[in-house]
Amino acid sequence: MTDAPDSVPPARTAAEAALAGDGSPTGAATRWAVGLLTAPGPPSEESMAARLVPAFLAKHPQGFSAVLKSWRAQGPFELRSYEPVAHKSWTVLSDPSGARHTLSVTVDTNGLVRIVNLQPEVVVPEVRDWAGLEEALHTPGVDHAVLAARLEPGRTVVLHRSGADRPMPSGSVYKLYVLRALLHAVERGELRWDDEVTVRPELRSLPTGDTQDLPDGTRLPVREAAYRMIATSDNTATDLIADRLGRDAVERGAAGSGHHDPSLLRPFLTSRELFEIGWGDPELRTAWAGRDETGRRELLRRIRRPMTVRVSDLGETRHRSGLDWHMSAFDVLRVLRALRDDSARDSTGTVEHILTANPGLTVDRGKWPRVYFKGGACPGVAMFCWLLEDRTGTPHVLVLRQIADEQKPIGDAQFLRGLGARVIASGLLESDQSDQSGQSDQNGENDKDAVR
Repeated sequence: MTDAPDSVPPARTAAEAALAGDGSPTGAATRWAVGLLTAPGPPSEESMAARLVPAFLAKHPQGFSAVLKSWRAQGPFELRSYEPVAHKSWTVLSDPSGARHTLSVTVDTNGLVRIVNLQPEVVVPEVRDWAGLEEALHTPGVDHAVLAARLEPGRTVVLHRSGADRPMPSGSVYKLYVLRALLHAVERGELRWDDEVTVRPELRSLPTGDTQDLPDGTRLPVREAAYRMIATSDNTATDLIADRLGRDAVERGAAGSGHHDPSLLRPFLTSRELFEIGWGDPELRTAWAGRDETGRRELLRRIRRPMTVRVSDLGETRHRSGLDWHMSAFDVLRVLRALRDDSARDSTGTVEHILTANPGLTVDRGKWPRVYFKGGACPGVAMFCWLLEDRTGTPHVLVLRQIADEQKPIGDAQFLRGLGARVIASGLLESDQSDQSGQSDQNGENDKDAVR
């Protein structure tokens, strides 16, 4: 990956310099992962094991060398771009034919590699107007929703909406409601940031995140668990907080955040419960589908036990069975705005630190100095939402969502994420052009009264 100084393409030099200059754990892990593909010879299984989480090694009981060999056979590679965001990175590499590949790396809280994957680069079209965005999102077998809005005092100016009224599955975006319930408990003095939650077998969930890998009895400060919940979308950390708060408190948090129909979220599932019902014993899914709210609460009490489902069990989509957290794009807008208000009241800065930890993508901080982000994914579901504040302090919200009966049309959601990046960089959110038909919420009420 080195040439004589005069022959190095400027773009390549910039990409290599960006990667070399990233002193974060994500940067260190990405340099190591790039080295797996570009070093003169492949590393040993033993040396790789020292940089990988045990869960990664468990997915490759015969070793990772065979997969790595197939990747290296496509080289030699040249580095074309590097984009780090919090605990993830995406590095674009080109092979001798000119084909481009994306090496994605995800690290855990200790800097160990949780996910490393090489796949063809996802090509995302330019977005110059809202019609172009809709055209890009039009995929057979995939339903989508879009909401772009500017939040002004007393009203919401809708810049573009498409399917924004309909409640749809949201994946991990539900964690914003758990965070709001936590903030209410802290404000009321019922809980302190330095209080602790404890990892227990019956609360252990599946990734994302890495709290599930901690030993039983490990104690985490509420502050750290909340940070993990948002910054790395940690499922087990979220479930620990939800358990400490109680299901009723989380349900009140959702209702108090302006969800248009809180009954859609009752009983409010934890991630462990979703996995256990969705991909565990089929009789659980049958029971869930056939019961009312009271019956479903009883079912959840029955399965308060260590989880039987493993990551390898996930596959078929379950959201059509009501197994997800359903909200509309306007509901998402409301909870993001409420969290912004919560942050303004928090003199400790804890809320702001949590909400700004992961912007989801590289953002021009000259235009958008403040960014809240949450992503959500489940089989057949992909969702990204941002609250971006411009230099004047005016917040803008962008919500993008795709759902399908199979995961394949959605892929790993990098196309949807890329479209979010295109919209944010395009200037469309800053445009004065608004959808004048959409300045009230889905219930037809004036936004000044309905969304506060």
